[in-house]
Amino acid sequence: MLQKDGFFRKRDDGLFNKSSSALSAPAVNTAANAAPLSTDTARAEVRADERKEAKLVVGPEIKIKGVEISDCDTLVVEGRIEATLDSRVLEITSHGVFQGTIAVDQAEIHGRFEGELTVRKQLVIHATGKVSGKIRYAKIKVEEGAELAGDLAMLDKSATAINVPTKRVANA
Repeated sequence: MLQKDGFFRKRDDGLFNKSSSALSAPAVNTAANAAPLSTDTARAEVRADERKEAKLVVGPEIKIKGVEISDCDTLVVEGRIEATLDSRVLEITSHGVFQGTIAVDQAEIHGRFEGELTVRKQLVIHATGKVSGKIRYAKIKVEEGAELAGDLAMLDKSATAINVPTKRVANA
């Protein structure tokens, strides 16, 4: 039987101590006549290497509702999510569904999006993609067969938006 606290407590049964011992050993600089690095310096270097990208994948058959996602570099939606997101990259796979409010640098949509979408750099809607709602973008690419409907406007540096009437794109 699983205990709730077992998921969040550090285990002391030795299973994890073996792998963490490599992190606690001091790193040695291989340059000639160099002094060994301190343990704290070695751990800081490992942490810096580990923070390459914060990526969240909402897998197939997973449903998430009513959350705010932050500090996420890349979100991949394979399931269904209702949320607010501010990120760098969004990818909605062909079976993925996102409902809510999004502000991202880049978005690639193969599945379905409904809500308010602001893309600061480039929005790509693939042939299987269906996007509806209030859409703001700097650049857009819509493949043939994609569906696009709602209040569409191009982001402009002078803060003026060009409104495009609601339309469905059948042949982009």
